[in-house]
Amino acid sequence: MSALHLGPLHIVRINWGADVAVHSEHPGAVGINIPLHGELETRIRGRLVVSGPGFATVNPADTPADITRWPGACTILGVKIDRDFVQRELWRVTGRADAVIPDQIDLSRPAAASWFRLLSSIVDQPVDDALLANPHVAQGLAASLTDGFLLAAVPDETDDRHAVRPRIVTRVIDAINAEPDRLWTAADMADVAGVSVRRLQEGFRIYLGKTPRECLTEIRLAGVRAELASGSARSVTDVALKWGFTHYGRFAAAFRQRYGVPPSSLLH
Repeated sequence: MSALHLGPLHIVRINWGADVAVHSEHPGAVGINIPLHGELETRIRGRLVVSGPGFATVNPADTPADITRWPGACTILGVKIDRDFVQRELWRVTGRADAVIPDQIDLSRPAAASWFRLLSSIVDQPVDDALLANPHVAQGLAASLTDGFLLAAVPDETDDRHAVRPRIVTRVIDAINAEPDRLWTAADMADVAGVSVRRLQEGFRIYLGKTPRECLTEIRLAGVRAELASGSARSVTDVALKWGFTHYGRFAAAFRQRYGVPPSSLLH
């Protein structure tokens, strides 16, 4: 068993090595069980949910659930998210406090597959990684994982009661320009705009043809380029960190893709 703690979100990989049955009330937290090998049978509110690789079982908070069959060969990736944090993010992401989260998620669907890739990339990091130990980074990752989970799990609305307005996009762009180094999540941007994450994404797609994350990256890259070109910078790494890039390799690749030259070529 190995565990990773990110503030209100906890990730654990479990294999008991023997057939077991488990009962839990999931007090104060939503539990997500993703079999990596084998099948997991869970009875939730009288319904039998059978998940194997490619599916996730979702256990609601404060709700009895019985794992009636957990074979010894079944390894799961378990995610536990504090109930209050889920409820807060649910409102921020969907704009709906009453949205129902299903008992099972098909991880082959695009949004769910993206979320699982993000989760897997974080799990692959060493549990003693210094960056993950930083509370600001941990909180940001917890929010990103929770938001991604909710976007994958909760069906989209089809009505247009909350029509997107250009000012929504403007507010977010202004906020990013004011704090480009902030650890922005999609929900943070939606808060600035006063809409759900989906409405925010729709607004950016309609008016800019880009995602909010793409705009954030472009603003940061432009800031780095301007500072490097000014001749006052001594270190590309320091400037990149200043503008919110925490992974130098990804930053350098994005910079070269956008401007056609490595960032170091602008140092004087």
